[in-house]
Amino acid sequence: MTIDEMRNDLSIKGRNGISFLLSASVIWVIITVIFVQSIEITQKNIWMLFSTGLMFPLSVGISHVLKADWKYKHNALGSLGLYLNLAQIIYFPILFWSMLQSPHNVVMIFAIITGAHFFAYGWLYNAKPYYIAAPVIAISIMFLGLYTNVDNLWLIPFSMVGFLLILTITLNMDYRKTVKRM
Repeated sequence: MTIDEMRNDLSIKGRNGISFLLSASVIWVIITVIFVQSIEITQKNIWMLFSTGLMFPLSVGISHVLKADWKYKHNALGSLGLYLNLAQIIYFPILFWSMLQSPHNVVMIFAIITGAHFFAYGWLYNAKPYYIAAPVIAISIMFLGLYTNVDNLWLIPFSMVGFLLILTITLNMDYRKTVKRM
């Protein structure tokens, strides 16, 4: 099996990672609700980080509903998706620094890290929407963060929900095209 065949196989069996994006959408809705609350920014940031613990269980459940195989037992590239996701954690020291030095920027930095880490999935799933979404999300969130005041920080996670849903729709269209080609 060639590399392109393996990537297309991952795209089809894993449904372009849509179950993880839908899970992320739910989490960013929760983060939006957290940032609408009138509690201290430190508490918002802590609750935001805690909410990410739902990512894996939600993804597994949504994968089951969508019949998406994210384990990829019969594909040599299968474990690469896990490593690409874990690579996002390497950027967390920036997030923790922000929690101490600039707590109002934590949600923006987390959204930028989340959006930017999608770029590598463009190659893994052979899906152009990831290549487009990663820089669009990262740059858009940066500008939104620059011009959002402390009282409206909820706009950042709310925007992430929109970006994730648009990415999910475009990846679903890409998935359908890939299935037709195969």
